[in-house]
Amino acid sequence: MRALLRCGLLGFSLMMAAAPALAAPVLLISIDGLRPDDVLQAKQRGLSLPNLTRFVAQGSYASGVTGVLPTLTYPSHVTLLTGVTPAVHGVGGNLTFDPLNKNQYGWDWYVSDIRVPTLWAAARAQGLSTANVHWPVSVGAPVDWNLPQIWRTGTPDDRKLLAALATPDLLPGLEKDLGPYPLGIDESLDGDMRRTRFAVALLKQHSPTFMTVYLASLDHEEHAKGPGTADANRVLEQLDGLVGQLVQAAQQVHPDGIVAVVSDHGFAAVDQDVNLYAPFIKAGLISVKDGEVVDWQAAVWNDGGSAAIVLKNPDDAALQGRVSALLKTLADDPAYGIDSVMDRAHVAKKGGANEASWFVIFKPGFEMGIKPDAPLPAPSHYRGMHGYDPARVDQRATLLIQGKSVAAGRNLGLVDMRDIAPTLAKWLGVSLPQAQGKPLDIKQ
Repeated sequence: MRALLRCGLLGFSLMMAAAPALAAPVLLISIDGLRPDDVLQAKQRGLSLPNLTRFVAQGSYASGVTGVLPTLTYPSHVTLLTGVTPAVHGVGGNLTFDPLNKNQYGWDWYVSDIRVPTLWAAARAQGLSTANVHWPVSVGAPVDWNLPQIWRTGTPDDRKLLAALATPDLLPGLEKDLGPYPLGIDESLDGDMRRTRFAVALLKQHSPTFMTVYLASLDHEEHAKGPGTADANRVLEQLDGLVGQLVQAAQQVHPDGIVAVVSDHGFAAVDQDVNLYAPFIKAGLISVKDGEVVDWQAAVWNDGGSAAIVLKNPDDAALQGRVSALLKTLADDPAYGIDSVMDRAHVAKKGGANEASWFVIFKPGFEMGIKPDAPLPAPSHYRGMHGYDPARVDQRATLLIQGKSVAAGRNLGLVDMRDIAPTLAKWLGVSLPQAQGKPLDIKQ
């Protein structure tokens, strides 16, 4: 009898060890380009953000989040789901590296490009349900109800593409009640409003344990008009209302859950474009015929506030010397607005893309241009930009967390972006063993 009892207890213990940990449901909302002080100093800045500032009073928050190199949307959003730098997760820029421009400016949409497990995959491994609305790098994600982010031409064919790549039959079913889902290329406030309706419907219909939602319109307005402008502030105040809708739905569905609001980067005002392509073409490092790139030895990978320099043969010492000498000449010329040039060792220390032999970091007010025949200097094509060195204060991102068991009014100080994924994993009861960050103490 005692032997049977011992066997029974052992079997029970093994079953308990194999069972998933108890999960606190998590809703993760990203507001692209949200600067931390827009929330933390909302009153001083004349902003009405009752829902976002409620996170500060009732939850835990960072004074700022130090992001990754480069401080761009796609690399950052993958870090937010994996807890590792671009050098590890493999998404080094918004656009795929495409020196011959054959991919028609294709963005890094596909989760198959991520080299490590995501929070979506970790949740699935524990048998937790998941949902996603428009999160960057989400095509093919292991998500139960997935409305991924993708676009090509901005024409009606994009709608067919999204429907084909979303969870089968999910989009048509939702559109019957909610109307047309916005095209992926639509970064307007109206697009965010409509996506929020779909996100709320998914929450209420399916009660996912882990859900990601991405809102793009603040970033769009900050690029077009500049950060902190009246137009950008009006968009942010409207997004605050959308956050309120999402929080309310999440609390109704999961009263014991937590809601995290994050951003991917800060923002800086710009007024000058830098044509970094022209000197590489002039030096014979990029070959152009009839306006098209036909060959290259050293490519310029545009990252907005910075540019990665990629060598076709990174082990070619003579090529390294040519490019290094050119970069020194450009950095010494004030017209190029170069703040610093990171070499391969520095890039590796920062966790930037493995393809990069150098990173050119621009000074405040300067951004990477998009036309190889543009004059120098030239007025900026945007009024606001990011993509700079994550060490810059104006590039800091946002973290706000609230929930039933989250400490109220806790300032977490300056947080490393790699800490966010393991923090959420801990609350979900899932494992992210590759994470370079550590869980933050937000429990009351």
